[in-house]
Amino acid sequence: MSGITGPRIILHCDLDAFYPSCEIKRNPSFAGKPLIVGADPKGGHGRGVVMSCSYEARKFGVRSGMPISQAYKLCPQGEYVRPDFELYGETSDRAMEVLRKFADKFEQTSIDEAYMDVSVRCKSFDEAIDHARKVKAELKTAEGLTVSVGVAPNKSIAKMASDMNKPDGLTTVKPEEVRTFLEPLSVNKISGVGKKTTEFLQEQGIQTIGQLSQIPAKKLTDWLGKGGVWLWGIANGIEEAPVEERGLRKSISVEQTFERDVQNKQVVLEALESLVQEVHERLLAERLRFRTVSIKVRFEGFQTFTREKTHTGYVDDQDVVREYVHHLFREFEKDRRRIRLVGAKLSDLKPAEGKQARLG
Repeated sequence: MSGITGPRIILHCDLDAFYPSCEIKRNPSFAGKPLIVGADPKGGHGRGVVMSCSYEARKFGVRSGMPISQAYKLCPQGEYVRPDFELYGETSDRAMEVLRKFADKFEQTSIDEAYMDVSVRCKSFDEAIDHARKVKAELKTAEGLTVSVGVAPNKSIAKMASDMNKPDGLTTVKPEEVRTFLEPLSVNKISGVGKKTTEFLQEQGIQTIGQLSQIPAKKLTDWLGKGGVWLWGIANGIEEAPVEERGLRKSISVEQTFERDVQNKQVVLEALESLVQEVHERLLAERLRFRTVSIKVRFEGFQTFTREKTHTGYVDDQDVVREYVHHLFREFEKDRRRIRLVGAKLSDLKPAEGKQARLG
């Protein structure tokens, strides 16, 4: 890029407990209380999940994605609110516009996260730290929101750094500090390394990113396919993915793996109902509409089936998601095999009318 005379400097900005923060801004009496955004735990709606929760709620063990009934057992004294996706979407748009002003290149990756390349306007990491402080102050003034920021030579390290001192953190990893920063971290701190990959690496005796960096790229590729090279680059601190505007998301999917393989179809149908709610809530959060609904069913022995059904037009109706999921699952209802995993996916997406296309 023309104009760069100093090091490459990337910021990762992660808005702290974003949904609860929006609710607290609207209703300041929630401040300092355990606040849980999700389904109503009382009455007939107690089957959904926690969408997000405040840091006070996390102290009781409440986590995103947890069944709302479990959250209520852990924290009955919490404040429970239904999600308001219009509020979150509009707040996110304004917050991202604030961040965009401070970036040479900008990439929004979700409703509450973005990368900023500031290599042109900041000639050194010390300048970038001052710049990050200005970003945080501006966001606090404009929207009343706190943001955790990671400052680093590339995207993967910036993302790990932003996670280190939440909430309202500012963590910097200068080029000469990269190895020291990465070495002690667990491999699952790498964004994109999920439970299965973590367990596989641990079986090979690899617990930390430092240990991972010592494995030859070829061996990682033999183990993990083309993702192995990507992983090797991140572990060695040399990932160079650019910060760039992203097109629309292609699909939204959620899955549930049962602790034990399940034969009782009622248990499976309850899991599917929870997935219908969650995938629909994510659709609304990103202000998208869908045409195609898919389900995934994995039986004991890992035999996996997917089925899909497409609507005539673009919709954002939860009843359509539910109807199609149940219609598609009927094929498997008489199957006597135990079920290990179910999933629901919405695809063929486009922005909801009257809203700008979301990048992220």
